Amino acid sequence: MSEYSTIEAEIEKHGTGIFTNVGDSMMPLLRQRRDIIHISKVEGRLKKYDVPLYKRDNGQYVLHRILKVRENDYVICGDNRTGMEEGITDRHIIGVMTGVSRDGKFLSVNDKKYKLYVMLWGGRKSYRIFLLRVKSVMKRLIKGKGR
Repeated sequence: MSEYSTIEAEIEKHGTGIFTNVGDSMMPLLRQRRDIIHISKVEGRLKKYDVPLYKRDNGQYVLHRILKVRENDYVICGDNRTGMEEGITDRHIIGVMTGVSRDGKFLSVNDKKYKLYVMLWGGRKSYRIFLLRVKSVMKRLIKGKGR
């Protein structure tokens, strides 16, 4: 990708794009600046648990999981987040994740291991919220002991 090309232009031109993940909102699936995401052009409406790359109205690129498909928009949340984002429409969607490359190995979203991850972590919001809150409390307790 040239330095002057946008993500949208790359996907529009080639139908697919390969990008380095930045941010921690999709951990543990994606590790910041280490894993490579494969994004393809969207064909039709997305489904529950798809992971779209979208562009917010403020210009920020985001890769989060769809937790609910509504008639006019999607309800989306990062795997490492608890807050839901509503109002993401098809006009915001640039592409959809088709797989992840980690340590030289490709994992397709159609792979059984990926689907197991989605079933156990990505799609279980209440379970995930509980674990993320426990993790947050533990961090605060550990920091408090280090003083």
